Amino acid sequence: MAGTRITSITGPGTQPPLIHPSQLTGAAQGTVQMRIKASQTPGERLSQTKSMVLTEPESPLKPGLLKGEYLNKAKISEGGKKLRKNWTTVWVVLDSEQLLLYKESKQEALTNLKPGNKPEGVDLCGAVIDWTTEKSSRKNVIQITTSLGSEFLLQADSYPTICKWHDAVKQRVDSLSGEAGGPAGGRGGLRRSNSSEYLPRTSRSLPRDGPARSSTKERKPGNRHSILPKLNYSASDSADKNGVKNRLKKFITRRPSMKTLQEKGIIKDRVFGCHLLTLCEREETLVPRFVKLCVEAVEKRGLEADGIYRVSGNLATIQKLRFLVDQEEELDLDDSQWEDIHVVTGALKMFFRELPEPLFPFRFFDQFVEAIKTKELKPKVQALKKLVLQLPKPNQETMRLLFRHLHRILEYSVKNLMSTQGISIVFGPTLMWPELDCGNMAFNMVYQNQIVEFILMESVEIFSLDRK
Repeated sequence: MAGTRITSITGPGTQPPLIHPSQLTGAAQGTVQMRIKASQTPGERLSQTKSMVLTEPESPLKPGLLKGEYLNKAKISEGGKKLRKNWTTVWVVLDSEQLLLYKESKQEALTNLKPGNKPEGVDLCGAVIDWTTEKSSRKNVIQITTSLGSEFLLQADSYPTICKWHDAVKQRVDSLSGEAGGPAGGRGGLRRSNSSEYLPRTSRSLPRDGPARSSTKERKPGNRHSILPKLNYSASDSADKNGVKNRLKKFITRRPSMKTLQEKGIIKDRVFGCHLLTLCEREETLVPRFVKLCVEAVEKRGLEADGIYRVSGNLATIQKLRFLVDQEEELDLDDSQWEDIHVVTGALKMFFRELPEPLFPFRFFDQFVEAIKTKELKPKVQALKKLVLQLPKPNQETMRLLFRHLHRILEYSVKNLMSTQGISIVFGPTLMWPELDCGNMAFNMVYQNQIVEFILMESVEIFSLDRK
């Protein structure tokens, strides 16, 4: 239509001038008054008059500018530093070079002049605007990233509303970029931190069918900074990268071996979890030093302790003791922090449980099981004694020291309330287990307990101990 013709019914024969719709301001458009002419006589037909009442036209808005409207806003970063997301409702006004965010409408802010009513400005020079579905679980969200690295999220419940603001802000950003001459002009993109150099600005538009269909290719979940422009590396940057790679290659190829580091004392083997043969070879002894210290401490102040080896100590303190032992620091079990004797016994049991191969080696497990099945006493003792003598020397000597110690524990059974059966239940699964536990665990545990209990009862004969 070329124009809108407004005709008054009451004045026939007169013809008002044409008024173009662009001359109707937001306040004037749609303002229609209905006038009804009262009837003069009962039979007279009512006549109606429609007239368009035009107010004084306001000054038209500049292209790309919008009046105020309530939107939801969240500031998620400032100067590159992340902030906690906090959604608030603000009155948004699109100005010539910035987006003004009022805590209340502009009219209310002008009437209520307080320091806190000053709007927050979002500089649009060199800014980037884009739709986002990654920074918030809300729908209809756009993100504005300023040239200084601050990031704002704007959201509206209505998609047409937020789409209108997206297009207007994008148009204004493009206009400011053109006026400044693009990146060469210094205001055409994101600015590097602590620098006056601006990066190329990128922006993507969203199709009109909604933000959920912004792209046929799905974004990767981990790409949370996909809106930021990619840096263009120069040839010098590539040379620096190659130099770093070459230095790393040289370091890796020239790195010392594990054996060299161990010989220099840079890397030390642990005590807990170390193979018994390796540990004894390193310490140049047949019985690990830590086992000797624990046995001496228990025999010194724990033989009469109620439930010795059955009662558990504080696990945190046991782990602390284990750490000190692995660091090969000077260990004094008479120190007050190891006053609880159950911590010492707990650490000793942990040492045997964490051996890569138990005190009763894997290859002897089935042989000990077959020996314990012997019904007659003397052949059973001789069979077990023969197997013990076949063990590696560190295993044999450590076993001899341990069972002599446990035999002493039984001498105080009246006070510590420990029996051969109670000790075998504790040490059976601790000192021996099959390499491949493919059988019945309960079945194996029965034989483990029986073997330890029988060796404990016949330890004097099996280990040729002195009868004292």
